[in-house]
Amino acid sequence: MAACLLLTGASAQGNDHQSLILGIVSATTNRTNPLTPVEREFMSLTALVYESMVVLDDDYLPKPHLADKWESSGDGSTWTFTLREGVTFHDGTPLTSADVVATVNEILRLANDETNPNKGAYASLRYFINKIAAPDERTVVITTGRKNFGFLYAMNFPILPAAQVQLDNPAGSGPYRVEQFQPADYIWLSVNSSWWGGRPAITEISALFHTTNRELISSYEYNRVDAILTRSMTAAQYRSSVSSLNLTYRTKQFEALMLNHLSYELEDVRVRKAIRAALNLNAIAQNAYMGMAMRTDTPLPSGTWMYSADDIVYRQNIELANQLLDEAGWVDTNDDGIRDMVRNGKLVKLSLRFYAYEEQDNSVRLNAAAQIASQLLAVGIEARLSVMSFKEVREKLEAGSFDMAIASFNMDYTPDPGFLLMSGNTGNYSRYKSKAMDNLFKELRAAMTKEAYRNKLYEIQALYTEDCPFISLYYRSGAIMTRIMFTRTRDIREPEVLKGIEARAE
Repeated sequence: MAACLLLTGASAQGNDHQSLILGIVSATTNRTNPLTPVEREFMSLTALVYESMVVLDDDYLPKPHLADKWESSGDGSTWTFTLREGVTFHDGTPLTSADVVATVNEILRLANDETNPNKGAYASLRYFINKIAAPDERTVVITTGRKNFGFLYAMNFPILPAAQVQLDNPAGSGPYRVEQFQPADYIWLSVNSSWWGGRPAITEISALFHTTNRELISSYEYNRVDAILTRSMTAAQYRSSVSSLNLTYRTKQFEALMLNHLSYELEDVRVRKAIRAALNLNAIAQNAYMGMAMRTDTPLPSGTWMYSADDIVYRQNIELANQLLDEAGWVDTNDDGIRDMVRNGKLVKLSLRFYAYEEQDNSVRLNAAAQIASQLLAVGIEARLSVMSFKEVREKLEAGSFDMAIASFNMDYTPDPGFLLMSGNTGNYSRYKSKAMDNLFKELRAAMTKEAYRNKLYEIQALYTEDCPFISLYYRSGAIMTRIMFTRTRDIREPEVLKGIEARAE
């Protein structure tokens, strides 16, 4: 590590901004291959080393990168990509279409390998690519069953040299190359002088690895590093510091309150809407998540071109919640604070099994669940909270043996939440069934233009709002704490958390 720091010539004080020392938590990553990552923050480093054919810009729209253009057939079943000229990998070999084909085949192999628990970061590609071919060195032709605008988002996967797709540390083509890598210790990236995008202003990046967030924060406090990437709640305390810049980035982690439609208490949409009206989710975001969560009223991220709920932001409305519960026939007949009704000749209480699993290094989800239970009790709904392991909660969700549960999903790049809302789909733990919703997703997956695609997403979100199949909570946030402003990127998100650091020198 000492050799690494001497070579970078960087220090937290007197940094000339040509080098940067980062800190992240990384204790288990032992390879840089970006197809099978095991730690989220490490992916922000490999995103500087490896590149994709298509990237997503600040407006979350597809933009040419290693492919400088593309075109689709009339029905969208075939897409032809033309690769950028003059791109070479760090080992000097030129980028060709054979590299794209080999990378795709490796991604599909990982995704379809039932014996391997690590399906890779791009396993959803199996739903988008039926066939791939390379008619010449610069042309890639892909046949797909997803004949829509959203297909382009799936092309946001890193391209590796054909002969190196299974290596631990393959060459990349990005603005930085790996000079040294010592797992659980450090990585040293130097500028790729042959990068097609020009020479970045910051020419060397060192990342020091830490085993815990406590150690990471300590390194920043004692000026051992210039910047850190973290999703730790502790980072929130630095937001008002005059000596530190705090940048928020959006993760792909979407959290929702699943409501089981097979539970008789929740089969009535009025009860589901009453639960939604009873919750003060903005307060929970501040109190439990310490502000490190971005509110969303639908499964799509707020503030993006595909989000339509900006004018339908839900606020706590106790009067509405009580009204809906009264209409649904749930009243408090014995003044014990919990609503009830006569069902099949028997008095039953509005009492729900509520499950949540805890995170390893904090109690944030437990705190959020406790606040949800407290807010529901204020309108006469008893939520019997049980804290379980992730495995136990997942088993409950899959078996349908729950009433409510806080669930977390790692959302795909493609803006298509069909896995959560289509009848019988993999993430539809609520058991929501709607022919109208199923048809909207069929139409979405046939929309070839951005406008048509967005309009269908708007219709999907409007029906989601009306049917209230489950309650969208948050997209979790992370923080970059830094003493050096190294990016002008407007939309910072996973995994390109360091996006903008490769900006050209003036």
